[in-house]
Amino acid sequence: MALSLTSSAFDDGEPIPEEYGYTERNVNPPLEVHGVPPTAQSLALIVDDPDAVEPAGKVWDHWVVWNVAPDVQQIPEDWDAEGAVEGPNDYGERGYGGPNPPDREHTYRFELYALDRTLDVSPETNAETLRQAIDDYVLEEATLRGTYAP
Repeated sequence: MALSLTSSAFDDGEPIPEEYGYTERNVNPPLEVHGVPPTAQSLALIVDDPDAVEPAGKVWDHWVVWNVAPDVQQIPEDWDAEGAVEGPNDYGERGYGGPNPPDREHTYRFELYALDRTLDVSPETNAETLRQAIDDYVLEEATLRGTYAP
């Protein structure tokens, strides 16, 4: 079975419930992980908003997490990332920062990576740097997309 990422809160390509937005409850939606390769040593998760380039001038990072245990099957709502490392998001905070599009509906990417090692990178690592750090170590990846409107 290939690596996959799903949510009980929304289907791929469908709206993310309002409660997960930055100005609402601002907690991560529940996520389910399936098909992690047996050789995976860790998982990494990046949540971003590529539609933010026009209003913000860049892809906006909402959540950057690495060294997630490979046997994790559930990331519960409002997860505390125990045992993993959370880097800064573009709100200047650590942990999950929910959708908050300023102009129109945006599509958010939840990108999951199965890696053949754990990472020894700075806790200040952002999404761009994390992608560079994992480049040679990705066994499989999966993406879940959700939309959110102001």
